Amino acid sequence: MSVFTKVSHAELRDFLKAYPVGELIGYQGIGEGVENTNYFVDTTDGRWVLTLFERLNHDDLPFFLGLMDHLAGRGYPSAMPARTREGANLTSLNGKPAALVRRLTGQSVLFPSIAQCQAVGRALGELHVAGLSFAGRAENTRGPAWRQATAETLLPKVDAAQRALIESELAAQAKLDWAALPQGVIHADLFRDNVLFVEDRLTGVIDFYYACTDALAYDLAVTLNDWCTDPDGRPNPARWQMMTLAYRGSRELNAAERAAWPLVLRAAAFRFYLSRLYDWTFPREGDVVHVKDPEQYRRILEWHRSQTPLPL
Repeated sequence: MSVFTKVSHAELRDFLKAYPVGELIGYQGIGEGVENTNYFVDTTDGRWVLTLFERLNHDDLPFFLGLMDHLAGRGYPSAMPARTREGANLTSLNGKPAALVRRLTGQSVLFPSIAQCQAVGRALGELHVAGLSFAGRAENTRGPAWRQATAETLLPKVDAAQRALIESELAAQAKLDWAALPQGVIHADLFRDNVLFVEDRLTGVIDFYYACTDALAYDLAVTLNDWCTDPDGRPNPARWQMMTLAYRGSRELNAAERAAWPLVLRAAAFRFYLSRLYDWTFPREGDVVHVKDPEQYRRILEWHRSQTPLPL
């Protein structure tokens, strides 16, 4: 949630006139994240998050906003997009598509407890079940084709060790038949900074702007890799077991998912290794730009490449 597009007080005040949210009190840029411009916005009618989409266009966004509406309408702890006085949940600001959503209570956690990992596993399983009744579909823009193209862009720019790792993993991933795995709506980015808690109570799941239709097991792998690994890349057994058990309380994995699981874990680590390495290699300009270290995901990927996964 970096700040690439600046918004002045006057510009934001005029933008908010289209919404029944009261008068602007104050706002501030959000520095976390890497893709879109985000601001916390306070008005006389509540607290909000304003997102300006830097890479997505208007045609991409109805899926994400519709999914958030779908989930929130079923009691899932997703933020509900605000609508203008004319009923639109997607507008524009400073030449970028823009959306305003209600700010949820709670804070993200840096060092999750076992109870918080349990809550995240349960919430992910519930998301996959609730998503079955959502009619929208969207391609994973960070799927195998993106990974191949991004790797090819990076290969001339990285050192010999990085090149060998990328080429080896591309060859291994080519053997995985994603279409054989159960598909559905996935969050695709359920990292610690995208879940809110009040103590151990999960109060919000946010940032659905990577959500897509893809293998459900991949979403579990993405989430485990962030929430349940230690700084050296090793999985933390207690957190890992609690999250997987909680997830399986809502949705059980089938035989195909279990057979593919080692490569799925690697694919989930590889995706974030590549995206972080790309951002590190080709930095973007912005007022506040947060670039994450790719080494964390290199360590996770190397661990999965060399070890048998913990049981599901």
